[in-house]
Amino acid sequence: MRDGINIARLGIPAVCLVTEDFWAQGDFVALSVGMPDVPRVQLPHPVAGTGEVNMRAVAETIVDEILDRLASPKTAAA
Repeated sequence: MRDGINIARLGIPAVCLVTEDFWAQGDFVALSVGMPDVPRVQLPHPVAGTGEVNMRAVAETIVDEILDRLASPKTAAA
Protein backbone atom coordinates (compact mmCIF):
# COMPACT_ATOMS: atom_id res chain seq x y z
CA MET A 1 0.00 0.00 0.00
CA ARG A 2 2.61 2.54 1.04
CA ASP A 3 4.67 2.03 -2.12
CA GLY A 4 1.61 2.45 -4.32
CA ILE A 5 0.55 5.54 -2.39
CA ASN A 6 4.03 7.07 -2.64
CA ILE A 7 4.10 6.43 -6.38
CA ALA A 8 0.61 7.94 -6.80
CA ARG A 9 1.68 11.02 -4.84
CA LEU A 10 4.43 11.57 -7.41
CA GLY A 11 1.71 11.80 -10.05
CA ILE A 12 2.55 8.41 -11.52
CA PRO A 13 -0.49 6.21 -12.15
CA ALA A 14 -0.41 3.38 -9.62
CA VAL A 15 -2.56 0.50 -8.46
CA CYS A 16 -1.97 -1.29 -5.17
CA LEU A 17 -2.25 -5.07 -5.32
CA VAL A 18 -3.58 -6.35 -2.00
CA THR A 19 -4.51 -9.88 -1.03
CA GLU A 20 -7.92 -10.48 0.51
CA ASP A 21 -6.42 -11.22 3.94
CA PHE A 22 -4.85 -7.75 4.05
CA TRP A 23 -7.68 -5.73 2.46
CA ALA A 24 -8.85 -4.23 5.78
CA GLN A 25 -5.29 -3.28 6.64
CA GLY A 26 -5.06 -1.60 3.22
CA ASP A 27 -8.17 0.42 4.07
CA PHE A 28 -6.51 1.54 7.30
CA VAL A 29 -3.22 2.50 5.66
CA ALA A 30 -4.89 4.40 2.81
CA LEU A 31 -7.13 6.32 5.22
CA SER A 32 -4.32 7.04 7.68
CA VAL A 33 -2.15 8.68 5.01
CA GLY A 34 -5.04 10.66 3.54
CA MET A 35 -5.52 8.68 0.32
CA PRO A 36 -8.59 6.51 0.93
CA ASP A 37 -9.36 6.39 -2.79
CA VAL A 38 -5.98 5.11 -3.94
CA PRO A 39 -6.74 2.50 -6.61
CA ARG A 40 -6.48 -1.11 -5.43
CA VAL A 41 -7.12 -4.55 -6.80
CA GLN A 42 -7.82 -7.52 -4.55
CA LEU A 43 -5.92 -10.75 -5.06
CA PRO A 44 -6.56 -14.15 -3.51
CA HIS A 45 -4.44 -15.04 -0.50
CA PRO A 46 -1.82 -16.29 -0.62
CA VAL A 47 -0.18 -15.51 -3.96
CA ALA A 48 3.50 -15.53 -3.00
CA GLY A 49 5.01 -18.98 -3.00
CA THR A 50 2.15 -20.58 -4.93
CA GLY A 51 4.20 -21.16 -8.08
CA GLU A 52 4.58 -19.58 -11.45
CA VAL A 53 1.53 -21.28 -12.96
CA ASN A 54 -0.76 -19.98 -10.20
CA MET A 55 0.76 -16.51 -10.28
CA ARG A 56 0.21 -16.36 -14.04
CA ALA A 57 -3.41 -17.48 -13.59
CA VAL A 58 -4.00 -14.78 -10.94
CA ALA A 59 -2.38 -12.16 -13.18
CA GLU A 60 -4.61 -13.14 -16.08
CA THR A 61 -7.73 -12.71 -13.94
CA ILE A 62 -6.81 -9.23 -12.67
CA VAL A 63 -5.02 -7.59 -15.61
CA ASP A 64 -8.19 -5.96 -17.00
CA GLU A 65 -9.10 -4.60 -13.57
CA ILE A 66 -5.60 -3.16 -13.14
CA LEU A 67 -5.83 -1.45 -16.52
CA ASP A 68 -9.28 -0.08 -15.66
CA ARG A 69 -7.97 1.35 -12.39
CA LEU A 70 -5.01 2.93 -14.17
CA ALA A 71 -7.39 4.62 -16.61
CA SER A 72 -9.56 5.96 -13.77
CA PRO A 73 -9.26 9.63 -12.77
CA LYS A 74 -8.77 8.49 -9.14
CA THR A 75 -5.22 7.40 -10.00
CA ALA A 76 -4.04 10.99 -9.77
CA ALA A 77 -2.28 12.12 -6.62
CA ALA A 78 -4.59 13.35 -3.91
